[in-house]
Amino acid sequence: MAPPGLLFHHPSSREHDPREHFAEHPDSPERIEAIERALGAEDWLGWERRDAPAATRPELEAVHDSAMIDRIAELCACGGGALDADTFVGEDSATAAYHAAGAACAMTRALLAGEAGVGFAVVRPSGHHAERSRSMGFCLFNNVAVAAELAISELGLERVFILDLDVHHGNGTAEIFRYRREVLFASIHQSGIYPGTGALSDTGSGAGLGYTLNLPVGPGADGDLWLSLLEHVIVPAAAEFRPELVLLSAGFDAHRADPIGGCRLETEDFAQMTCQVRDLALEAGAPIGAVLEGGYDPDVLAAGVVATMRALAGEGEAISSAPEMLFTSRAAAQIGHYWEL
Repeated sequence: MAPPGLLFHHPSSREHDPREHFAEHPDSPERIEAIERALGAEDWLGWERRDAPAATRPELEAVHDSAMIDRIAELCACGGGALDADTFVGEDSATAAYHAAGAACAMTRALLAGEAGVGFAVVRPSGHHAERSRSMGFCLFNNVAVAAELAISELGLERVFILDLDVHHGNGTAEIFRYRREVLFASIHQSGIYPGTGALSDTGSGAGLGYTLNLPVGPGADGDLWLSLLEHVIVPAAAEFRPELVLLSAGFDAHRADPIGGCRLETEDFAQMTCQVRDLALEAGAPIGAVLEGGYDPDVLAAGVVATMRALAGEGEAISSAPEMLFTSRAAAQIGHYWEL
């Protein structure tokens, strides 16, 4: 019997520890350790586990400037330090970053080869803030962007949908694909917090106009609002886009217990959002893969990953909700210029 999905991970994710240079940094190895404990207690939900390879230099250079890649490697070789005010590396961080990007690439190759319908790259450091020439926001390489570019430039896809559900806007992913029509990027995120990007009015540029869907919500936004925006704005646009691959930037810091975010989602909300995007992928006949992003309460993060994996593998049903009139209507008016909602 085929496993429910493929899980890619690597021991180096535990070795990247920004606390070596900033003692109170929230991105600790405990995040991965908590996930692995939770999954191990449930026999990994029956998923097939695979060690993630390191991303190759050409895979990274398809998205990132060579000088950026060299800077990370050189700083780590010298014992580490600060890439910016929030982003710190140690001696082993470059290795972890290579394998984090490599996990997303290996997952994409496996999904598109038909080895499974769903996958999850449970790795760190995260990636969605990393821009073409700059690491930032705890992120070294943009793992999901590297995977999407691989799917397009090497594996021949024409349409990749990236959904970012981290509480912070995925500015790096948005910028990397800003001018592209092959990638539809959608993000629900909290407004007024780091990195300060992702306005509703920012819908991409040039040939990519309309292919960036930014849906900012206010602090205190709950799961009903997030689900309303996903069901009534993002999913219809993505269905019209007809993706050949769906990639989920799976952040869990919009949970009410997260120490950094200011939204009020529950674990079940992440499961329900995953059910919505899973059904979208099934309708499109596209595989779906998740790549871990934020989430800084380790136990809440672990519960969110377990719930997401269960939903990806087919557990639960997508429940329709009434549109939230103010926010959803405003977002639909903007996105409706480009897609049938």
